[in-house]
Order: sequence, then C-alpha cells, then structure tokens
Amino acid sequence: MDWQRRELLLGGVSTLALAGVAMEAAASAAGTGAVGSAAAGADVLKGPYLDLSTPRGNMLAVARMTADLDLTKQKTGWYNGFVSGVRAGEPVKDLFGFAGFGMARLLPHESGTGYRKVLREVGIYYDLKSGEPLEEFLNPYTSEKVRVVPVANDPFNTTIQEYFPPPPNYGGLNATTPPPKVPLQLPWKKQGDYITLERHIHLFYKNALQPDKWPRESAGPIAQVSEFFAHHVKVEDLQNEKITSLDYTGTWNRITPWLPWMLMGQRPGLCQYACFMGTTANLEEILSRNVLDYCEKNYKKYFDAPTEWSTDRSLSSLEHYAKDQKPAPVK
Repeated sequence: MDWQRRELLLGGVSTLALAGVAMEAAASAAGTGAVGSAAAGADVLKGPYLDLSTPRGNMLAVARMTADLDLTKQKTGWYNGFVSGVRAGEPVKDLFGFAGFGMARLLPHESGTGYRKVLREVGIYYDLKSGEPLEEFLNPYTSEKVRVVPVANDPFNTTIQEYFPPPPNYGGLNATTPPPKVPLQLPWKKQGDYITLERHIHLFYKNALQPDKWPRESAGPIAQVSEFFAHHVKVEDLQNEKITSLDYTGTWNRITPWLPWMLMGQRPGLCQYACFMGTTANLEEILSRNVLDYCEKNYKKYFDAPTEWSTDRSLSSLEHYAKDQKPAPVK
C-alpha cells in the first residue's frame, strides 16, 4: 500500500496506489501541500535503536515500514474498503468495494546511503453485496452500464534517503523545479504503546485525460486529488533492531473526481474512498478469495515485487488510463 501519494502511504496503497492506492504514498511531503500534525517532542521520539528526531532515524523507520531491510525479502501491503459517490443536494451513495495489495522490495542505493524501493500494486473494484470483482457496473447516476478498469501500477518506485524525495513527475504532467533538499522529518506521535504517523497529501496538476480528447472520461483539465493516511506501529517493534520489517495498521482515505471509466465527464460531484490498510504475511487472511482468485487469473505477476530498479516512469492510474485505454464514443 510510497511517498507523495504512494510514497508516504508506506505500503503500497498505496497505493493507492492507487490512483492507486496503495499502499504507499508521497513525493516530497515537505513543500508539496502535505499536511500533518506537529511531531512529538524529541524525548518521546528517541529510543535505544532509532531516534525519530533525526533524518537517519526517519529513513530507517520508513524503510522498515514500507519494505524490509532484509534485501532478500519482499513486503506485502494491503487495503480494503469502499468507494462512495458524493453530489450536492442528495444522499451519499456507496458505489462499490475496493481492495488490493502492493509488493515492495528494497535495493541498496548506488550512493551507498539509503535505498531504492521497487513496488508494483493492483486494486480491484468489487460488488458490495456479492463480493465479486466487477468487470461492468451500472452507473446509478447515468443508468449506463460501463466497463470497470482496475488499478494496476507497475512500477511505482521511489527513493528512501535522509532527505525528502522530489515530487513525482507523472510522465511530465507534474513537472516542477526540483526543490531544495529538505531533511526527512515526519510528524510522528506517541500514543500509548504505539507510534502514529498521519499525513495529508493534496495534489493539483495537469490531467492526463484532457477534456478535448477524453470528453466522457475527463473531470477537467486539472487533476485535483487529496489522500489521507494514518499509520500505527508498536513502539517496542520500532525500537527492536532485530525486526527488519515493521507491521503497521491504519487507514487510507481519498477524495478524487469521478473515476474516468464511470464516464461522468465534468458533472459535479466526486468519489470518496474509505479503506483500512496494513501489512500481512498472508493475503488470504485479509482479502477475499474472490479478489485473490481474480488477481491470480489476471494479475499474477503482482504477487511478486520487482527485483530491479527500473527507469520506467512511475505513473498513477490516471496516466495509465490515458496510456492503455481509448476514449469512449461520444453519445
């Protein structure tokens, strides 16, 4: 479920990747509209192994949450929840479920400091009553049967070092002047036996689906998406140097325009994702057999993390949609 959007999401939801979900999310959370509560006091963040008031402590904590310091192992992040439709002046509608997973692996950074994280993730929309993966959906707003397009992001890679990574480029659509290096300091908080991390990521960049070419799929010339992540990790695990990969639980929420395959065009309204997320050693304990069988049939390679750093562009699901799909005929 990696950092601005999936990069801080820490797990691949990503993610959402999603738009992926993913379970992981974020390009530089600093200076890109990411908002979080102030970090806990330095005394609370210091421990026998990690000092979360230092960039190195933050780097190691993120690497252990999003992947595994044992470079021979991959890490599984998952998410599961539902997507609602929101329009002014009427009740919110729960539209469909959304579940998926991301597989991540660390590679040593060529500079000798930090890591390259390689990830692929898949997300499946499913019927809320039957739990069956959806290949078609009767849009309640238009009464039109539409073809459902799952989320499949491969790769979605990032760098984990003692500085925030630059914002994702999204194939040149989010091109910005490289920001100055900012030491990696995240807003950790201690709550009882847990350390929590909360981040809000607000994206605003040129839409890969421009209305002139994609009149039925595009919500407008600008992609405006917000994602909200909350992670919870046991303090004793965080400070145990023998644990190379940290389990976490948390939530992932997303506010986004109508999904392109819903063929809503620029009608007013939006989609609201609400998902639990976490890590697991066994997806069968978390996700339904229906979803896993569908992924094994259609997305088998997504059960294994990449093994090499790729220079391929890391794209969100909007850019993948523009690359892989064709505009629907105008009615």
